[in-house]
Amino acid sequence: MSVRLGILGLIKQKPRHGYELHAAFTALIGGKANWEVKPAQVYTTISRLEKADLIAQERSEKDGGPEKTIYVITEKGKVELDKWLVTPVETQHVRDEFYLKLMLAIATEEELPFPLIYTQRTQLLQELHRINRDKRSFDAGTELALLLLMEQTAMRIEADLRWLDMVEGRLDDIQKQPLPEPTEKLRGRPSHKGAKED
Repeated sequence: MSVRLGILGLIKQKPRHGYELHAAFTALIGGKANWEVKPAQVYTTISRLEKADLIAQERSEKDGGPEKTIYVITEKGKVELDKWLVTPVETQHVRDEFYLKLMLAIATEEELPFPLIYTQRTQLLQELHRINRDKRSFDAGTELALLLLMEQTAMRIEADLRWLDMVEGRLDDIQKQPLPEPTEKLRGRPSHKGAKED
């Protein structure tokens, strides 16, 4: 959803063709390391936006190479983009793949949870090191928005590292507790009150 509306926003900023949209999206989010979008995904998204009447072909250009179709946003597209821009973003914090792996490791492998935590911590530390290294390459005078994005990423990683420390400190207690189980639903018809027994 966000790639689709990000591309829509870039077309609202100015009319663009597919290759230009891919380059603009990659630049806007600070490079492929932050959010990689393949050119094929951009072209598929353009096709879907056009079918939904959110963008329209404005003109075609040919600068000594293949023909490029330039797209503009429609009124319907502006309404959809404006609605998205003012809608709060739902976080995915509860839907966490590492948490799922940890719970399955506890349920199935007695020795696995601790190495799983160490491996995840190593990954996070490497990622934090890369972010801190990349932050030094940004110029706060001209790239403050991207620098703030890097700061947000670093703070989230640091929070994940603190959470891993907490999990590791309490893992023995977690392993002693029963894992969550689904509540059992009764099958068959409910009994009728007042029914006579044979």
